[in-house]
Amino acid sequence: MPKRSSKRPRDVNQLAKLISDLATDESKKDEPDDGKDPAAVALGRKGGLKGGIARARSLTPEQRLEIAKTAANARWRKRSH
Repeated sequence: MPKRSSKRPRDVNQLAKLISDLATDESKKDEPDDGKDPAAVALGRKGGLKGGIARARSLTPEQRLEIAKTAANARWRKRSH
């Protein structure tokens, strides 16, 4: 199954607005500044990429198994409701 693009809204009204903005070239003009420092965002991303690998190395096989079981249970609980 192909991945859905996160750029397209699912709501029909939002999609219509997006299409009209693209047709009138107004989509880029209305983007607000989110107030985040681009350097800080890049630094946080860099650390986030390293953190998961470092955590995985420090866990024992038993700890990884327990984490995997907890995650699987959470996913199955989500589906059953």
